Amino acid sequence: MNEKLTDALYGLGWSTVKMLPEPVAVGLGKQIADVAWRRRGKGVLRLESNLARVLPDADAARLAAVSRAGMRSYMRYWMESFRLPTWSAERIRDGFMPEGLEHLEESLASGRGTVIALPHMGNYDLAGAWVTTRFGVGFTTVAERLKPETLYDRFVAYREGLGMEVLPHAGGSAFGTLARRLRSGGLVCLVADRDMSASGIEVTFFGESAKMPAGPAMLAVQTGARLLPVTLWYDDSPVMKGRVHAPLEVPENGTRAEKAAVLTQQIADAFASGIADHPQDWHMLQRLWLADLARRDDEPTDKSSGTEKP
Repeated sequence: MNEKLTDALYGLGWSTVKMLPEPVAVGLGKQIADVAWRRRGKGVLRLESNLARVLPDADAARLAAVSRAGMRSYMRYWMESFRLPTWSAERIRDGFMPEGLEHLEESLASGRGTVIALPHMGNYDLAGAWVTTRFGVGFTTVAERLKPETLYDRFVAYREGLGMEVLPHAGGSAFGTLARRLRSGGLVCLVADRDMSASGIEVTFFGESAKMPAGPAMLAVQTGARLLPVTLWYDDSPVMKGRVHAPLEVPENGTRAEKAAVLTQQIADAFASGIADHPQDWHMLQRLWLADLARRDDEPTDKSSGTEKP
């Protein structure tokens, strides 16, 4: 019953929110975010617990202010996503302004294949739609299989409609397909700040141990593709901002696993730099650090239900 209700609510969002005038949708998103923030559910508490590591010198008032802005940023993602299928190509092109675009342009022109690694920041669906519109190229990504299956199908159809090829995370065949796409000079985009498997690589992230997915680094090591971290954020304008970081070079020495470990730490460092600059736009409402994952207690101490961006 809960799964059916969840699917129905997402369906309502896509069918209703996309019909609203943009100022109304923006205002509605802020209202929903503020209500969720005031309720102090598990997601908000977890967000503040995560932000406490990003902002170790922040007092309670500062954490509360950033978490409230974070919930507004998170709801902006959802409101944009519900409306994105109705945006014109011009609106998509005008909706994102990245720094360091030359890194992506050079990589696409190289023919080597390109892996873009992103954290849960801003709206990576908008960034992906912008790439397909701006460069006229599609790309391949991976999505976690959601329950119910009808909800997963909604997200797959939504992203395919934006020009993406979507592979399921489960099943074990995604890596081989991604490698083939890269060897043929294709583009792969992966959200890579939270490990969803048992094969993650341990990194130091804001001074503590966490695990991040091995996929982006292993793909670069095995295929020779260029690896570009990207971070995203919002400001007070309707335009999302972002940064394409300089390409990460595969180490010359070491085993494949050792090379992947070095690259994954570099990805974590790039993510940390973007998150530190724009903490309110990091939508991490789940446990991430190993110390938190090891706890039996699911609740952060003192510090909504957040549905993770799939």
